[in-house]
Amino acid sequence: MSNKPWQAIYPEQIPAVLSYEDKPLYSFLKESAEEFPDKVSIHFQGKELTFREVHESALKFAAYLKSIGLQKGERVAVMLPNCPQGVISFFGILMAGGVVVQTNPTYTERELEYQMKDSGAKMILAMDILFPRVSAVASRTDIEHIIVTAIKEYLPFPKNLIYPFIQKKQYGIVINVEHEGNHHLFSEIMKRKITEEVTVPIDVDNDLALLQYTGGTTGFPKGVMLTHKNLLANTKMCNAWLYKNKRGEERILAILPFFHVYGMTTVLVLSVMEGNTMIIMPKFDVEATLKTIQKQKPTMFPGAPTMYIGLLNHPDIAKYDLSSINACISGSASLPLEVQEQFEKITGGKLVEGYGLSETSPVTHANFIWDQPRVKGSVGLPWPDTDSAILSLESYEELPPNEIGEIAIKGPQVMKGYWNRPDETEKTFKNGWLLTGDLGYMDEQGFFYVVERKKDTIIAGGFNIYPREVEEVLYEHEAIQEVVVAGIPDPYRGETVKAYVVLKKNARVTEEELNEFARKNLASYKVPRSYEFRDELPKTTIGKILRRVLIEEEKKKISEERKEA
Repeated sequence: MSNKPWQAIYPEQIPAVLSYEDKPLYSFLKESAEEFPDKVSIHFQGKELTFREVHESALKFAAYLKSIGLQKGERVAVMLPNCPQGVISFFGILMAGGVVVQTNPTYTERELEYQMKDSGAKMILAMDILFPRVSAVASRTDIEHIIVTAIKEYLPFPKNLIYPFIQKKQYGIVINVEHEGNHHLFSEIMKRKITEEVTVPIDVDNDLALLQYTGGTTGFPKGVMLTHKNLLANTKMCNAWLYKNKRGEERILAILPFFHVYGMTTVLVLSVMEGNTMIIMPKFDVEATLKTIQKQKPTMFPGAPTMYIGLLNHPDIAKYDLSSINACISGSASLPLEVQEQFEKITGGKLVEGYGLSETSPVTHANFIWDQPRVKGSVGLPWPDTDSAILSLESYEELPPNEIGEIAIKGPQVMKGYWNRPDETEKTFKNGWLLTGDLGYMDEQGFFYVVERKKDTIIAGGFNIYPREVEEVLYEHEAIQEVVVAGIPDPYRGETVKAYVVLKKNARVTEEELNEFARKNLASYKVPRSYEFRDELPKTTIGKILRRVLIEEEKKKISEERKEA
């Protein structure tokens, strides 16, 4: 692929090669604070913070982390929904020389404990309602300090007074934590004065900025080691692709979770780097999103297909003005063409599909947003400075156009490796190429197409779910003899989780009981949406369960039901 055919059809506004500053990620917040001190950096539920305020808050957080013993290279977990504290803490941890470990706030104790043990995180910042869960796990991990914050801290008056009552009604608890010992309050940290700028020298090529947890073929989450350079490079690529965006003038809708590297790069880091305003929403709610778009007028809306589908299916969408949106890049799952076309018709903006993975910070390919014709079914072309090829599954040699093999990547956004897993890292790289685990092909122009995932990863609503992890939990139920989990087609989530169960002789258990058991041990998005009880499961001659056979049965069943309808 030395000729990189896709570069021949790049618009003249997109350079094939970019330049990257030799400076840490946190420097971009300082620069934006100097260039746009009084410009709104964050809009959150009516509360606004300027770039100066976000920068000063990050400096306070960095200084406090150093004061309680954070050393360069140590990991700090962040367990928050999207909120201002997530932005402040991200840059504050980097300023202090720490490594951010983004943690899904829906994780159960079991999942949280695994991630904390694996990462060796010494500190964690968590929302107040998560304090019981975090404190229960802390004694079994390396966590020495728990920092607690609350949504109300960044709500405007009178929402900040009303919210605790809403929280009590919703969760049934009120959390009170004292700012003493190993428990710390974010609100108290923010009252401190800045005495001096605390930042730690960074080797951008080698020092880690983020441990992004994902899963592998075994299904056990692995920490993807992303350096300052990895994230900087991918953000610069994203900005180059969005060449019509104007520095300091864009308003980005921040619904993609920051604990997902897609939201981290295309929303959080990009917004700060370019002096743009983030309109932050803690979760995706269809009606709230429509109201926010109409009122706050975002120009850019990175998202997942389920978000766009949810908006389009709202009965009153025609009543809302969505015309401010100029550009959307959809990721995490395949984007149906009809959704793309319908969303563009309603907004007047452009919605295109991209491709990537946690190991690449995450974006590697995307379709052109402007000035080029759409290519149906393609995930697009490689981004600047990104090389991609289709490799033979047997020899790992590059294949010619239109032949199916494994999609492979090279580029400055490619991870350093897997945390404490040198063997897994070695298996993922071949001849300098990162193997994605996805099967696909490339056409003569350089457009790439994904045919099938080599891995068994389920992508439901934009979230990666690893069957082995769900199966491990279900196998702990005393009534289950065999179980296999598969992703089956779902019109809304793309795929949904289904468990096929063989019970032990004379054992009895209902679907409701299994569902309750799973919810105690898995985040809600990983819990199977349906269960099918069978006498036996399809297997190979050596006893390996054939997950693919079950998926094909489901597809056939769906096809027959559609014909009858």
